[in-house]
This record gives sequence, structure tokens and C-alpha cells, in this order.
Amino acid sequence: MIKSTPGGKEAPQSSMREAAGTGGLEALIARAHADAQSGPATKARGIPPVERWNPDFCGDLDMEIKADGTWFYMGTPIGRKQLVRLFSTVLRKDEDGKTYLVTPVEKVGIRVEDAPFIAVEMDVSGEGETQVLTLRTNVGDVVEAGADHPLRFAVEPESGGLKPYILVRGRLEALVARSVMYDLVALGEEIEIDGVMTFAVRSGGAVFSVMPSAMLEAALQ
Repeated sequence: MIKSTPGGKEAPQSSMREAAGTGGLEALIARAHADAQSGPATKARGIPPVERWNPDFCGDLDMEIKADGTWFYMGTPIGRKQLVRLFSTVLRKDEDGKTYLVTPVEKVGIRVEDAPFIAVEMDVSGEGETQVLTLRTNVGDVVEAGADHPLRFAVEPESGGLKPYILVRGRLEALVARSVMYDLVALGEEIEIDGVMTFAVRSGGAVFSVMPSAMLEAALQ
């Protein structure tokens, strides 16, 4: 990639793949934030409008988000929470099922072992049909479960254990931490859906099916 210099000449511009270490990556993504802030208003927590950007794909980056939410770069954990939060704001999952870091001028692929975020805390307000569940992720996103941020419940193939997820933004989900999962399931109730007694959770006027009641006990073991 190239950029114009004050003298009218063009000079190479660093890419995310070429940036040396996480410090270089941080600077590149910070510039993306600055560009976004100079444009139309952005959403809460300074999330750039990555869904509107359509840059070229520039290859894969040696970065991975493990199932426990730990970020790795070139095999080394990224210890700075502020840096992880910065990176998380330019994540995007595309229709191909892959997750990318996206700026206005490029996108690079990264690996995600499970979900990119972990829901680590939950607040409950109201009850019954007025109940609202608000979840906070490990990178600072706060979302209310409902039609715009649905909950889904998967069953782990190997163990049969229950794995709840909440949609955070775009196609990016947060895996609900196990400690929070037990609090979430404790709010469930049995509802008949299509003639089957189903264990479900309410939030924001929506009903989210967990699983048939007969299967629940085994899944929670």
C-alpha cells in the first residue's frame, strides 16, 4: 500500500502484516479509530464502522483468540488488556465464517478457537415477560439480550455440555462463561413450544429456547 507525502511523492505505508510486533499493530489500528472518529458518529465504546468498510484482503496474521478469551500474537499471549480491547473493536466475521481485523484500507485473517468474546458478567432486571438480561464481555462490550442480541444454546459434541452464546455485533458472538451460565440457566422456565416441553430463557420480550426439558439435566452435568 502507498500513501502521499507532503512533497507529492508516494511512500510505502505499513500494513498490519508488516507491522513489527503488537506496538506496530496498535498504531495502525489507532489510526483506523482516528479515521472513523473524523467521519460519521460511531456507536458506543468507540466501535469503528467496520461493517461498512470493504478493503482488500491482505493475507492472514499469526494471531489467535483461544477458547478462554486469551489473545495470542506470534505464539505469545497479549498481556495488555487495553491493547486487546483496541484490537477487539476492529474485528469482523464475514459470510465465509472467518474472522478478520479490518481497517479502511486492509483486512487480515486471524484464528478464533471458539467465540471471539467471553460474557463474564450478567445483570438481571425485571421478571417474567419484562425480564431483561444484560451481559458484559471480557473486552468491555455491554449488550442486552433480545431480538437484536439473541441468545443461542449449543451442546458440546464431546461432553454434551451446554454452551450459551450471545450475539454482540455483526456476526461476532460471546461465549457465556461457565459461572455465568449457571446463573443464566437458573432464570429459565419450562414452556411448551410446538407441542414439546422446552426449557427457555426470556429477555427483552424474546424467548430463547435452551433445549427440550428432558435433555437439560444431562447437558448440565
